[in-house]
Amino acid sequence: MTSDSSEKNSVQFGAPGPAALHSTQGKTIIADAVVAKIAGIATREINGVYDVGGGTARAVGALRDRIPGARVNHAQGVAVEVGEKQAAIDIGIVAEYGVALHELALGIRRNVIAAVERMTGLEVTEVNITVFDVMLFGESENPTLESEAKPRVQ
Repeated sequence: MTSDSSEKNSVQFGAPGPAALHSTQGKTIIADAVVAKIAGIATREINGVYDVGGGTARAVGALRDRIPGARVNHAQGVAVEVGEKQAAIDIGIVAEYGVALHELALGIRRNVIAAVERMTGLEVTEVNITVFDVMLFGESENPTLESEAKPRVQ
């Protein structure tokens, strides 16, 4: 076996880079939904992230959660552009109150880039993060007003 043929047959798992996506034996295409799902899961792994997505995405997710047997949409709140060799990612989050938002964004960015590059071989060119809200512990997203439960006057 020559060194040229051994290069074609060698597989390097976890080695990021576009070379892993194209070879003489074929081409690998990574769908946008796959990159979005990886980015969503990597975002949720970071302490200080209360939820992923803006108001509309979270409302739809809350409705989906009430359906028996429905699956969690890990790509909720994540938008991606995937090319042949690169990916760009936009993520919207709700942070926990008290967390340093700039440090949270840095941690998310690092984790997302590492996960996407490791799992797909794509180069991540940018990860843009939008903080839509800050959630207090004990604060409910759908509070029931006590005024609805009891009359205000007698």
